[in-house]
Amino acid sequence: MTRIAVTGAAGRMGKALIEAVALNPSMQLTVALERPGSSLIGVDAGELAGVGSNGVKVLGDIRQALEQFDVLIDFTAPDATLVNVEACAASGRKMVIGTTGFTPEQRTQLISHADRTALCMASNFSTGVNLCFKLLDMAASVLGDEVDIEIYEAHHRHKVDAPSGTALSMGEVVASALGRDLSEVAVYGREGQMGARDRQTIGFATVRAGDIVGDHTVMFAAEGERVEITHKASSRMSFARGAVRAAGWLQEKQTGLFDMQDVLGLK
Repeated sequence: MTRIAVTGAAGRMGKALIEAVALNPSMQLTVALERPGSSLIGVDAGELAGVGSNGVKVLGDIRQALEQFDVLIDFTAPDATLVNVEACAASGRKMVIGTTGFTPEQRTQLISHADRTALCMASNFSTGVNLCFKLLDMAASVLGDEVDIEIYEAHHRHKVDAPSGTALSMGEVVASALGRDLSEVAVYGREGQMGARDRQTIGFATVRAGDIVGDHTVMFAAEGERVEITHKASSRMSFARGAVRAAGWLQEKQTGLFDMQDVLGLK
């Protein structure tokens, strides 16, 4: 039985994670965390997530619970995740990290802890999205420099980072397959007289509206035809189930940096 801690327990993903743990017979939720000062500290985490009382009270400080879990699942914000990874690495706790929006410096700081504990970090834990990564690598390799590549993503109005971590990961997969550096070829917005499109570029379009869980499409457009690879999420449970699966897989690792492609055996 793998003991699971969920941080950001009162958020949309936190509640989905608590439900996903409850549905997995090999997992047990033992810790639920919220930000210090939250009015929900002390509330039963199962009732908070709508799965029924489980006796786990929401805490406001990870240091109160470091001996009570094996793997922490963190879908919060970069600053909070960095605090959590420091605590987990110091105590030998493992982490599944779904937080996005890290700066390059923050990402470097985060992965530096992989020599002290096991980390599984991914922009998206959905099985379907990770299959799309594999398909994108294949499509880019086959279609090569004969197509224009555009990436469209849409999320709910509350998402704060743009483009999404998943869209950026898709761009990185495509750029890598084509031997390009995404930081040099990405175009994140167009306005005014842009001139003819440079085929080497990879365009991004972002939508924030309503309650969209997550839509991603990568278009490979040639003269006379186009190929589109699309993933649409209708529920956060697809991400939550994948993260819980990753937590079980990570329990067998001692140190190192992994991603969902490792978990699914797609590498």
